[in-house]
Amino acid sequence: MNYSIIRYILFRVLEFAALFLTLPCLVAAIYQEKAGFAFAAVMLGSLIVAEIGKLWKPKSNVFFAREGFVTVSLSWILLSFVGALPFWLSGEIPNFVDALYETISGFTTTGGSILSDVECLSKSVQFWRLFTHWIGGMGVLVLIIAVLPLSGGYNMHLMRAESPGPSVGKLVPRVQATAKILYGIYIGITLLEMICLKAAGMTVYDSIVLSFSTMGTGGFGVLNSSIGSYSVVVQVIFIIFMILGGMNFNVYYLLLVARKPKEALKHEEARTYLLLLLGAALLITWNIRGYYESIGIAFKDALFQVASLGSSTGFATADFDLWPEFSKAILFVIMIIGACAGSTGGGFKVSRVMILIQDAKNELLRVVHPQIVKKPHLEGRAVEDGTVRSVHAYLMIYLAVFFVSFLFLSLDKYDFTTNITAVMANLNNTGPGLNGVGPTCNYGEYSVFSKFVLMFDMLTGRLELLPMLILFSPKTWKKY
Repeated sequence: MNYSIIRYILFRVLEFAALFLTLPCLVAAIYQEKAGFAFAAVMLGSLIVAEIGKLWKPKSNVFFAREGFVTVSLSWILLSFVGALPFWLSGEIPNFVDALYETISGFTTTGGSILSDVECLSKSVQFWRLFTHWIGGMGVLVLIIAVLPLSGGYNMHLMRAESPGPSVGKLVPRVQATAKILYGIYIGITLLEMICLKAAGMTVYDSIVLSFSTMGTGGFGVLNSSIGSYSVVVQVIFIIFMILGGMNFNVYYLLLVARKPKEALKHEEARTYLLLLLGAALLITWNIRGYYESIGIAFKDALFQVASLGSSTGFATADFDLWPEFSKAILFVIMIIGACAGSTGGGFKVSRVMILIQDAKNELLRVVHPQIVKKPHLEGRAVEDGTVRSVHAYLMIYLAVFFVSFLFLSLDKYDFTTNITAVMANLNNTGPGLNGVGPTCNYGEYSVFSKFVLMFDMLTGRLELLPMLILFSPKTWKKY
C-alpha cells in the first residue's frame, strides 16, 4: 500500500473542501448571519492543514486499484467530517452525530434528514446543506481530476472507484478530458435549471440551491413541504430535471459534444429508464385516480414521485405513504432499480438489471439447448463475461449489506416496513421510505447506533459497495 500518495490526495481533498466552504461564507456575509463564522473557521482550518500537509510530497507514484478504492473511501469520510463541522459549530444542528448524518446524506445525495423543521435554518446553512448534493452528485474526486493534472495511474483508478455503474470508460482518450466534459455538462444543465426555475417565478436563492439539489439527485429542500407548495409549472420543471439527473451522461456527451443524435436516441439503458418511469407512472395513476379530482393531477403527482424515487432524488409533492399498497409497491421497486449508470442517481442501476435479466433468460435457454452460446448485450455490444460476473457479485454483496443492515436496525423501536425501507432508501441514496421514514417524517428518532449503520449504508451505496468494503478488509492494508 502506497500510503504517501493516499495522504497527498487526501490533503488535496481537504484543500478543495476549504474552497467549497467559501461559498456559504459569502452567503452568510450577504445575509449577515453569524453562522458565517463557523464556515470561515472550518475553511481556514482546512486550508492551513492542507497546505502544511502538501509539503510532504509522495515518495512513490505507484498507484493501483486498491489505492484508488482506499483513497476514494477515505476522501468521502474526510469530506463528510469536515462538512459536518459548520452545522455543529453554528449550533443549528447541535448534536454532532446528527450533523454528520445530515452531511453524509448531503454528499451521498441521499436526502434523508434528521431535521423536522428545515425552514428554521439560516440561509448560509441551508445553502451548504443543498450544495453538498451538487458536490457529491458528480463526485469530488472527478472534480479534482478535471482541475488538477495528476500523473501516473491515478486518474482512471480514482474515477472507477467513485463513478456509479457496472463499468466506467473514457469518453475521450484522456481521463482528465473526460472529467472536464462530464463536469462541463453537469454545470451546463444545472445553470439551465436555475434559469428555468427563476423564469417560473422562484426567487434567485431558491432557484440556485434547489437546482443544486435536483441535479445532484439529492432531495434536500428549503421548505418543510418539500416541493408540494410550489406551482404546477415549477413541479413540472423539477420532474424534467430529476429525470435528466438520472440519465446516463454518455447520452448528453453524444448529443452535445460528439454531435451524434442518432446514437444518443438508440441508447438502450436510457430508453429502458424512460419507459420504466413512464410505465410506473401510468400504473400508479390508474391506482390512485380516485384520490384526486382529475386524472391530470393524479398523473402529475404519480410521475413526480416516480421520477423522484427513480432518479433517487427524494423530493415529494404528495404523501405517497397514504397511497394504495399497489402504488407503494411500485415505488419500492422503482427505488431499488434506481437510475442509469454514469448518472448522478443512486440505486442498483438500470444497466445491471438489464444484464441480470438477459443472463437469466440465457440460462433458461441453456437448459433446453445446452450447446447454445449466448451473451447479454448492452448498447449493441456483447457484455464481457467479467462484467457479468461482477454484476452477479455486486448483487450478492448488495443483498448481504442490505440484510445485515436491516437486522441491525431491527434492534431499534421501529416496525418492519419502516426499517426495511429505511435501509433501502439509504443504501440506494433515495431519501424517504415508508411509514416512520415516509415523505412527511425523518430519521431523527433513530438511535445513534442505527444512524451509524445508515451512514455506512449511504457511503457504501454511493461508492458502489466495493470501496467501503475494501477499506475495512485487512488484506488491503498489507505493504508491497
